[in-house]
Amino acid sequence: MIRFDILTLFPEIIEGMVSSSILKRAIEKGLIEINIIDFREYAGNKHSTVDDYAYGGGAGMLIRVDPIYRALNTIEGLSSAHKILTSPSGNVWSQKKAEEFSKLNHIVIVCGHYEGIDARVLNYIDEEVSIGDYVLTGGEIPAGVIIDSVSRLVSGVIADDSTVNESFSMGLLEYPQYTRPQEFDGYKVPDILLSGHHANIKKWQRYEALKKTYIMRPELLDQIELSKDDLKMLEEIKLEVNK
Repeated sequence: MIRFDILTLFPEIIEGMVSSSILKRAIEKGLIEINIIDFREYAGNKHSTVDDYAYGGGAGMLIRVDPIYRALNTIEGLSSAHKILTSPSGNVWSQKKAEEFSKLNHIVIVCGHYEGIDARVLNYIDEEVSIGDYVLTGGEIPAGVIIDSVSRLVSGVIADDSTVNESFSMGLLEYPQYTRPQEFDGYKVPDILLSGHHANIKKWQRYEALKKTYIMRPELLDQIELSKDDLKMLEEIKLEVNK
């Protein structure tokens, strides 16, 4: 089981993301635990304000360090937890990081606020994490992305074989998939998938995964070890795509 403790100013956003579908069932099965902490409750003043003006000037207000510090210190087992801050300047989230995090027992996520946050918060976390090179109004959506992408890799949350050949898990983008009807609006399911010849289907799937990756994310091909068969297929793909 993985336990998530989420520090946020907007608990309702996190609640909305984890209260339905697969995550809800995972919580009910005891496969994951999600605790939401509104750190406004630890503001330490009668108006429950958690932000203030920045020393040295600048646009907007900064989240203060002391409410976050007090909220963190209410968490049982904090010292052994992996503590992260969602931040546009953090390490970019990836499937590889999701796989690494899925092996942890306890993850604490401090939802950043993109007007800014007192840099002294970094003394109490282990890592800053970004979900991409863009800026959002708050860290709740990134927190939801992290929770979802990690939780689905926990054994029992979804079928284990569902994560084996999907995009990024095998280093390539996932091959195209089809279901009924066999023909729709003139578009047909590829004949190979109806053949029942499993070896040929597997080869087609690998070819299509390589092709999709070459077209959409060619840089990924430099990050994985390709077999001789892969390299041969890749030459065919380049001829097909560039003709």
